[in-house]
Amino acid sequence: MTDKERQEAMAVTTAPYASDALAEGTVDAVVIGGGAAGLNGALILARSRRSVVVIDSGSPRNAPAEAVHGLLALDGTPPSEILRRGREQVRQYGGRVVFGEVVSAESAAPSADGDLRFTVTLADGRSITARRILVATGLTDVLPDVPGLAEHWGHSVVHCPYCHGWEVRDEPIGILATGPVSIDHAFLYRQLTEDLTYFTHGTDLDEDNRARLAARGIRVIDTPVTEVVNDENGALAGVRLADGQVVARRVVAVLAQLQARTQGLEGLGLPVLDLPKGRGFASGVAGTTEVPGVWVAGNVTDLTAQVGASAAAGALAGADINRMLAIADTDAVLHGAGPSPTSDF
Repeated sequence: MTDKERQEAMAVTTAPYASDALAEGTVDAVVIGGGAAGLNGALILARSRRSVVVIDSGSPRNAPAEAVHGLLALDGTPPSEILRRGREQVRQYGGRVVFGEVVSAESAAPSADGDLRFTVTLADGRSITARRILVATGLTDVLPDVPGLAEHWGHSVVHCPYCHGWEVRDEPIGILATGPVSIDHAFLYRQLTEDLTYFTHGTDLDEDNRARLAARGIRVIDTPVTEVVNDENGALAGVRLADGQVVARRVVAVLAQLQARTQGLEGLGLPVLDLPKGRGFASGVAGTTEVPGVWVAGNVTDLTAQVGASAAAGALAGADINRMLAIADTDAVLHGAGPSPTSDF
């Protein structure tokens, strides 16, 4: 199975919802991505009376999960419900949420007073002009090429002990190693169960770390995993090894490679960082980037952020965008051009 096929097996598209019309003219900000980071950034901007449009492709990373956990006051809420409420709240302050896929985003000719301009184009050919851009497209989890793994993603195949750990406590759990970072992953899941097996799956494990795992009662198996095995009801029942042995497990925890969703954004020229857990856009304070007028927030730059942290990052970015727009508006008045005209929402 190719990476694309595995990602398609894991992908869940949210239920259709009414899309707002794409604004005409120039808007203050376009937010690319309708998850927690994007919607919270848009909320801050809309509440600051900025014209803001969210472009949402409708395929959030956490769609397969039954609930969001570790989020104060909203623990246990389905991801789809959080997004539904988020869209409603952005709209009640005049923001727009448009269902669509961005295929290109790039700088455009500045306004008469020198203010920045960007053009964002959708897959259906529509386009919109914005003064500033917030990229909050999230990331894609790239799982190891093990048959059967992707179909259980978000349920019996998990990654984050803080997102899913309580729900799989006391179960027989297997750690499918993807590299050195999986060692610490194992100790986090050991906090949740006494029945833990570490499958090295071709990764290196030195004697010191073998001793550390043994000290916590974690069994180590070096024989490669060849497939996930289901029971007669289709539930995850274990993993089959290269020697044919089946090791019974009810849950598999795996640190997938985390790849920022960068498709269609190449024209912005955003710098990308290669990190131990994956690849994401580089960012500074409040999501600023090396590209003037472009901010990033959420998992597209902070690969391990949970929903709450992503939402907070979006809020910080939204506030910083509003601050920079206020400076640009003031400069325009000082130079006699007046504030940059924006779309009539």
